[in-house]
Amino acid sequence: MPHDSSSSRESRTALRICPLCEATCGLTLTIEGTRVTGARGDRDDVFSRGFICPKGASFGGLDADPDRLRTPLVRKDGVLQEASWSEAFDAIATALPALTERHGQQSVGVVLGNPNVHTVAGALYPPTLLATLRTRALFTASTLDQMPKHVSSGLLFGDPNAIPVPDIDRTDHLLLLGANPLESNGSLCTAPDFPGRLKALRRRGGTLTVVDPRRTRTARLADRHVAIRPGADALLLAAVTHVLFEEKLTDPGTLTGHLEGLDEVADAVREFTPEAVAEACDVDAATIRTIARDLATAPTAAVYGRIGSCTVAHGTLASWLVDVLNILTGNLDRPGGALFPLSATARAPRPAAPGNGFALGRWTSRVSGHPEAKGELPVAALAEEIETPGNGRIRALIVLAANPVLSAPDGDRLDRALAGLDFMVSVDPYLNETSRHAHVVLPPPPPSQSAHFDFAFNALAVRNQVRYTRPAVPLDDGLLDESEILARLVLAASGMHGADRSAVAAVDAVIIDRVLTKAVADPLSPVHGRTPAELAAALTGRTGPERRLDLMLRLGPYGEGFGTDPDGLTLDRLLAHPHGIDLGPLRPRIPQVLTTRSGRIELLPAAIAADLPRLRSALADRPGADSLVLVGRRHLRSNNSWMHNVASLGGGSNACTLQMHPADAARLGLADGTPATITAAGGALTAPVEITEGIRAGVVSLPHGWGHDRPGTRTSVASAVPGVNVNQLLDGTLLDPLSGTAVLNGIPVAVAPSTSPAH
Repeated sequence: MPHDSSSSRESRTALRICPLCEATCGLTLTIEGTRVTGARGDRDDVFSRGFICPKGASFGGLDADPDRLRTPLVRKDGVLQEASWSEAFDAIATALPALTERHGQQSVGVVLGNPNVHTVAGALYPPTLLATLRTRALFTASTLDQMPKHVSSGLLFGDPNAIPVPDIDRTDHLLLLGANPLESNGSLCTAPDFPGRLKALRRRGGTLTVVDPRRTRTARLADRHVAIRPGADALLLAAVTHVLFEEKLTDPGTLTGHLEGLDEVADAVREFTPEAVAEACDVDAATIRTIARDLATAPTAAVYGRIGSCTVAHGTLASWLVDVLNILTGNLDRPGGALFPLSATARAPRPAAPGNGFALGRWTSRVSGHPEAKGELPVAALAEEIETPGNGRIRALIVLAANPVLSAPDGDRLDRALAGLDFMVSVDPYLNETSRHAHVVLPPPPPSQSAHFDFAFNALAVRNQVRYTRPAVPLDDGLLDESEILARLVLAASGMHGADRSAVAAVDAVIIDRVLTKAVADPLSPVHGRTPAELAAALTGRTGPERRLDLMLRLGPYGEGFGTDPDGLTLDRLLAHPHGIDLGPLRPRIPQVLTTRSGRIELLPAAIAADLPRLRSALADRPGADSLVLVGRRHLRSNNSWMHNVASLGGGSNACTLQMHPADAARLGLADGTPATITAAGGALTAPVEITEGIRAGVVSLPHGWGHDRPGTRTSVASAVPGVNVNQLLDGTLLDPLSGTAVLNGIPVAVAPSTSPAH
C-alpha cells in the first residue's frame, strides 16, 4: 500500500526532470502525501528555464495511473497471476539457465525499448545483463528509429555515438529534414523549448527551411517549406551536395586538414544534378539550387535530419549526407553549425589519435542473414528468429520497456511468435500488447518514486549541462526500485535464486571495481597508479546507482578526478545544485572526437560507396499520378504507445486518423470522418479520414503507436480508443540495408472507402 499517513498529507513541492520525451525539461511537482497533484516547469532549471509541454503537465496522471502494475505477475497454469518478488525471480532463475544449458546462449534474445533511455536503470544495467547472457540476439528500438544516424556517424567519425547536433541557439540558418520538433520536442537533439528556440532563430534574422511532405506546425513556422515526396531525402541532399561542388561553394575551413575522400565525394554525387533528381523528389531544380546556395552563403548554418529521413529506404545515406553538407560548408564542429556535445559522464577527452574505427556486419542474423549494426539486429527480424526451427532459434526473450507488437512491422506475426516462446520476461509497468505474453512481468515503480539522470540525452544536448533529481516520494510498500529489479534480473539470469539486497549491491560493486581497475591502469587517467579500493571508498551516494554516477562524474570531462581538480564535478556538488549546473555552450571537439582508423573524417567510407548505386537507381523512380504513399506522424501529447493510457493526453489532435489531401479524398470519394480501408504489403486497416491541406497530394499519414485492441491487456484508457497499428501495413521485408532499420515512411498503399467502422 502507498505511504500516506496523516502527517504526510501536507502539500509540498519537489523537483524532477521529466522522463517523458527527449527534451528533459525540469519540473516542479506539487505533492500531497505521496501523490503528485500537479506539475509545472521549473523556472530555475539551468536548461529548460520553466518550459513545459502537455506531457510534462500530465506527470501526475501518468504517475498515478490505476492500470499500472504494482505487483509482479507469474504465469501459472497458463494464466498470469500476482506473485511475490521472490517467486518472480525464482521463476527466472529456474528457467533461463536451464534453457541456455539445453539450447545455447543464442537461444535467449533481448529487446530494449525507447523508455530505457529515459531511466537511470535502463542506462546502467542492460550492458551487464547482455554480458551475463552472452547473447548476440539483441534487438532495440534503434532499428525502428535512429540507427541510420549511428551507422553514418560510426563510418564518418569512427564512433556511432558521436552524433553532432545543430547549434540552434547560435546558428543563422537551419535546414531541417523529416523532423517536426514543435510536436516531438526534438530527437537526437535535446533542446527544451525547441519551439521557442526556433522562434528566436527567426527573431534574430536567421532562416529556417523545413523539408517535409506534411505542412507540420514546424513547417508553418519556417521561411521555406519544401513538400518533398516521401523517401527522397537522400536524393535531395545528394543534389544539394552536387551543387556545392559544381558551383565551387565548398569551404570546409578548419576541417580541411582532417578530411579524407573529398574528391571521391565529388565524383560520387556527379550524377545527382538538381535536374536529375527533381522529378523523383518532386522538388524543382531551381529550389534545390537555392537551398544549396543559401546553405553555403549563410554566416553559419546547420543541417539536421530526423526520423522522417531515417526510417526510409535510403536512411543511412540521408544521414551521411546531412553531415557531408555540414562538413563541406565548414559548419561541422563550429559555433552556429553542428557540434558534438560533451556530457558530464562521457569519457574525459584524450589526445587525438587513430582509433579502432567502426565495423558493420561482424555477425549476421540466423535466418535472413541481416548484418548487425552497433551490436544489434533488426527488430523486423525478431519474429522469424523465434519461429524458424534450428540451432540458435530464440526460445526465450527478455523485454525491457518495449512493445514491439505495436512498434515493429507486422505485429500480428510477432504476436503469434511471442505466444510460442518457451519463456519470456517483461519489465514493464503495464500489461500491454507485448507483455501479455510474458511468463514473468516485473513492474518498475512510478517515475515520482525513481531518481533521474539523463545519461543518453545529455550526450545529444544543445548545451552542455548536468542535472540530477532524487526520487520525489518514497517507494510504495511492496515495490522495488527499477535498478534493484534489473540488478536482480542480472543475478537471476545467471541462476542465483532469491538474491537479497546485499547480493544486488554486489552487482554495482563489481561494476565499480571493474571501471576503477581499468582507470588506474590507464596512463592517461587522472587516477593512474592508485588503488581501486581507495577510490571506491571515496565514492558517495545512497545507492549503488548513485555511487556509479559519482564515479562517472569524477572521471568525466568536468570531474574532480578523485582529488586532482578540487573544483570539478562530484555527486555531492551536483546535489548541492538542485536546478542543475550549466557547463557552457557546445565547443569544437575535432580531432579528439575522431576514432577512425585514419584518425580523420572518412568522407566516403566503403560501405557508403557500395550503397550509392542503389540510390542512383532511385533516380528513375516515377510514381504514378494516382499512387499514394504512407508516412507516420507524432503527436505533441504522445510518445509512441506507452503514453496512450493517460486520459488527460487523449482527444483533440491526439487521434488515430488517416490524414489526406482534399484532392486525393475527392478522387477516392472519401469525406471527412468517414472510414477508409488502407491496404499495403502487410495487410489492411480501417481508420477515419481527416481531410487537410496540411499534407501534400499523393501522401497519406497515420500516427505511430496505436492499435490497443488485443485481448489480455490492462490499459483501459488506451483500449477504449484503440486506433489502428500503422505498422501492421508493413510485412517487415523493407529495410535500409546498412542499418537494418525498418522502412516506416514512403510505403506504397491503396486507400478506398470502407463499409466497416473505423476504430
